[in-house]
This record gives sequence, C-alpha cells and structure tokens, in this order.
Amino acid sequence: MPTSAVYLDFIKEQFSDFGPVTVRRMFGGAGVFSDGLMFALIADETLYLKADSVSQSDFEAFNLPPFTYTAKGEKKIVMAYWRAPETCLDDRDEMTLWARKAFAAALRARKPAKIHKSLRKP
Repeated sequence: MPTSAVYLDFIKEQFSDFGPVTVRRMFGGAGVFSDGLMFALIADETLYLKADSVSQSDFEAFNLPPFTYTAKGEKKIVMAYWRAPETCLDDRDEMTLWARKAFAAALRARKPAKIHKSLRKP
C-alpha cells in the first residue's frame, strides 16, 4: 500500500525541530533525507530510522523491529532501518533525539567519494 501524502506531510512536520528534510517517494514508500543523506524510510505508513552497530541496541532496547521485505518471492531482506519508537510521533523533542541518532548512523555509513582517475596520483 502506498504511503499517503497526509502521512508524509505529518512526518516532515515531526522532523521540523531536527532541521530541514526532503521526502522522496520510492518503491511505494518514501525516503527522508537531510543534507543529501537518507536517514529514514517510510513504508506502509510506518517510519523507520537508520541504525548501525553503534545505535542498533537503542532500537533493540525498545523491542523495535528492523525493516524487512521479501525479494523475488522468497528471500527475506533485512535493512539497516528500524521502526521508530511511537513516542517520536507524539513528541518532537523525542523525534529530534532519534533523528540525530539516525543521521549519525547515515553519516557513518556514507561511502567516501571516489576520486576521478585524472586526479589520482601517478
């Protein structure tokens, strides 16, 4: 089920204290970006935040599940996005705290820019 425009607007509003975000529709859901980095995922009217080995335990402490999908009808894929705590949807301060964790995970996961061949040292 595609995510509604109303829900996307609501999520953008909840992130307003964190800073400006861009929401881009993709694959029936949407990605949430800040400074060009995707740090949140919206699927089926559910918000998921980026996590890594540093922050995953914060999500596990609340028994929050990771985002999963089934590829090619059988294989279950687990992604590095975890369901946001329900408190984030009601409390902008809480959303800002979790958004900062998710953005930090996105920064850590960012791959270094490739250097063009012409700029490499011989």
